[in-house]
Amino acid sequence: MLIGYARTSTTDQQAGFDAQLVALEAYGCERTFKEQVSAIATRGELDRAIDMLREGDKLVVTKLDRPARNVMHMGELLQQIEAKGAGLVILSLARETVDTTTATGKLILNIMGSVAQFERNMMGERQVEGIKRAKAKGKYQGRVPIAMRQADKVKSLVEAGVQHVQVQEQLGIRKASYDRCLGG
Repeated sequence: MLIGYARTSTTDQQAGFDAQLVALEAYGCERTFKEQVSAIATRGELDRAIDMLREGDKLVVTKLDRPARNVMHMGELLQQIEAKGAGLVILSLARETVDTTTATGKLILNIMGSVAQFERNMMGERQVEGIKRAKAKGKYQGRVPIAMRQADKVKSLVEAGVQHVQVQEQLGIRKASYDRCLGG
């Protein structure tokens, strides 16, 4: 049985989501599990799809990044799939279908997964470098911590004679944040 899995990170990505569903149906998936959640969120539909796999079945996805967060996570998922006697099919890698029930498919998956993770890491490094340059030019201030946005409220309450414990409880802040708000 071919079991499809489609995922986008947000509900705003409807066109990409619909395209995945069309591709999975065209490939012949008899059942498709769908969800629109971030890769770092709990993905119950992916878990259900893997649970449904039986000997000889294949989990079919359109892209490498749909089921897994990184290379290590892909390896864990592949172990779960293979433990059931099933395989993984990725439709859009290098314009060729990758089928992990073959040795070549496993090799390509590992290579492409490593390349995808490398690119993700490089994007993170470029972002950090960009932030450093912007800070050096005075164009990036960063996010003000939530507690510091409440500094005026803390000062007003203290001036009104409210005890620090009550201020913390009322504003939902900890002692360290309370002290920072008062400049301590």
